[in-house]
Amino acid sequence: MPDSAPVTGKHLIAGDWVGGGPAFTSDPVTGDPVPVHCGGAGEIDAAVKAAEAAFATYGWTDRESRARFLESIADEIEARGAALTAHGAAETGLPEARLEGERGRTTGQLRMFADHIRKGDYLDRRHDKALPDRQPLPRPDLRLMQRPLGPVGVFGASNFPLAFSTAGGDTAAALAAGCPVVYKGHPGHPATGELVAQAIAAAIERTGMPKGTFGFVQSNTTEAGEALVQHPLIRAVGFTGSFRGGKALFDLAMTRPEPIPFYGEMGSINPVLVMPAALSERAAETGTAWAGSLNLGVGQFCTNPGVVVLPEGPDGDAFREAALAALAQTGPQPMLTGGTAKGYAAAVARTAKSARRLTGAEEAPDRCGLPALFEVTGAEWLANPDLADEMFGPAGILIRAASPEEMREIAKSFVGQLTVTLQMEAGDTDAARALMPVLERMAGRVLANGFPTGVEVADAMVHGGPFPASTNFGATSVGSLGIRRFLRPVSYQNIPAALLPDDLRDG
Repeated sequence: MPDSAPVTGKHLIAGDWVGGGPAFTSDPVTGDPVPVHCGGAGEIDAAVKAAEAAFATYGWTDRESRARFLESIADEIEARGAALTAHGAAETGLPEARLEGERGRTTGQLRMFADHIRKGDYLDRRHDKALPDRQPLPRPDLRLMQRPLGPVGVFGASNFPLAFSTAGGDTAAALAAGCPVVYKGHPGHPATGELVAQAIAAAIERTGMPKGTFGFVQSNTTEAGEALVQHPLIRAVGFTGSFRGGKALFDLAMTRPEPIPFYGEMGSINPVLVMPAALSERAAETGTAWAGSLNLGVGQFCTNPGVVVLPEGPDGDAFREAALAALAQTGPQPMLTGGTAKGYAAAVARTAKSARRLTGAEEAPDRCGLPALFEVTGAEWLANPDLADEMFGPAGILIRAASPEEMREIAKSFVGQLTVTLQMEAGDTDAARALMPVLERMAGRVLANGFPTGVEVADAMVHGGPFPASTNFGATSVGSLGIRRFLRPVSYQNIPAALLPDDLRDG
């Protein structure tokens, strides 16, 4: 890590970098640990109150000012590019090229939301003109538009230290909507997170936004996260992480005196269904490509395709052998955190009790992961729901279906997913069409061919899905539609023009 990087280990509250809480140290893959202040309920309270004060101004800023603010954040992140790559690689073990690409995605999201709010379509402005002579009753003048909720809490993801963290999609969407953000730092990459927070603070200074528009509290305990979700001034929460952690926070959000929206993205096994014609034409090619997707980033993607359903028979065997050969070329790779590596090893060991392991069972070095491949029959899968538990890492299960009817039953067994993929050729169209009603209900994104590891930041993207993949099936954490999570419709009846938001006034 570069000695020149200005890392303090402090919190950003109301524009100031402050200490608070006992110290903990980071656990990098390489380099020296960084001492970090562990904030708690007190630091969260101060940051949220600063955000509420900022909302009185920031929530009524014009769209152009917010767009310039988002673009300024992107500029400041780019100015810190080398330091972010160095710290990110040291803390997470991710390759520099991956981090540089992720930085581009992060700044691209910010600029996308700047363009999106400039267009103004997201406001969904509506106007029903008054009909004073209507019988039997007159109609009042009615205007409607989307307005920001207020302060938003955001949790960062372990596997995306930039694009799903400090200035990631949740933060960008909330700021674009007009909502101040209080961000609970991820302990897996505290230095990287702080550098991005410094970029946001610099953009606040450059554009004259209120000091409390963005708050940043470091923590490696549950206290800060629980306090953030339960704080009465927080109006919504964005979360990316494990099912266990997300579900616990979701329950807290629902049991508040005033429940709030909790937009949790909590993982998925992302089934791939290989149809007969596709398997016949390109079994080995598809098996090799699937193994590459499974092993990408040491399998630490929420869209990792962890389950494949394919027919029994020699074509399915060819898929299996090609996948095994591709996975055998990969040695141990460092995982994001020591806890991630331990959790992955434990998940693989649990699966080995119920499924035939096709890869070796050698133990990976400390904090590293090795690919693991399992196989079960369709009947075994349907009889053992525990096999559907996510293994967060480069592990996959092949489910061998005995018939098209059994493949459909297997598809119906999957609970809510982020993605589901059909590997198909023209000859599979009729069979695939019959599956589409099942797949649409299952996942937020349905793919034909290709693999789901790669989420395009675009207007038509959905990164979410039915529970348990996420806590709100109607939302997305990627793409311009994500801004809707932090808005609510307000109707204005017979309100004088001088009192209306600028975007609702005639002319």
